[in-house]
Amino acid sequence: MNATKSEFRPSGVITLTTDLGPRGPFVATMKGVILSRFPDATIIDLTHEIPVQWPAEAAFWLSHAYRYFPRGSVHVAVVDPGVGTSRDIIAGVRDGHAFIAPDNGQLGSILGELTGSPTSPVHRVDLTRLQHFRISRPSVTFHGRDIIAPLAADLASGTLDLDDLGPATPEIVPSWVEEPTVTRARVSGVVITIDSFGNLYTNIDGRHIRPLRKPIVHVGGHDVRVCRTYADVKPGEYVALINSFGVLEIARAEQRASDGLGVGRGAPVTVRELG
Repeated sequence: MNATKSEFRPSGVITLTTDLGPRGPFVATMKGVILSRFPDATIIDLTHEIPVQWPAEAAFWLSHAYRYFPRGSVHVAVVDPGVGTSRDIIAGVRDGHAFIAPDNGQLGSILGELTGSPTSPVHRVDLTRLQHFRISRPSVTFHGRDIIAPLAADLASGTLDLDDLGPATPEIVPSWVEEPTVTRARVSGVVITIDSFGNLYTNIDGRHIRPLRKPIVHVGGHDVRVCRTYADVKPGEYVALINSFGVLEIARAEQRASDGLGVGRGAPVTVRELG
């Protein structure tokens, strides 16, 4: 399943995932840097609405969305509370896609299992060689624009190989959120994000609950039955389902589940057998 470095063939597509939001010129200047180095780049905004300084959500969306882009895409993630410190920047390849981000857990769930061998497809950017990458005097507060964006452009254009960035790394910072706990009769996870409809997305994958014949979800003091669609319950009722990204979602028909349940990111979610 995992592609090696040699299997990465740049397609010219670059996706951006950040916590920069819609205000100010921050995202636009990142795009400007990319286009200055690679005018033919196709830049796609995955999301810029990651909660500020919450790498776990960036990791979630990257790991569930990258497969919908062409192999050879370069995926940039900039949620960077440690910018300007000694934290590293890492880049790696999986399934023919390249990823580059600060090493703070954003790529833990995607690249973590690939490290630990001499042939690791994950590298730490050698920040002592920035001039070699035609990067001079980066700011200490916006490495997304000044370091990551130009490197992503060069990876996407094929003028830079992963091996050029720096040494392969034996380990990276793991994801901030642990994998769900799965037993024969129970699955325990957490809410990872809330969409614009107030639906709760969890880190519980559909395959985790498939063995349960009659699963019931417990969240925010409520038991919620698992259905196939939002329309399987009456307006105002809660419903759990496996959504389009293949994860367990809790919704409320024609209302916001997040408001009604009074829970947010990190809230515990349990699935058990009914009866």
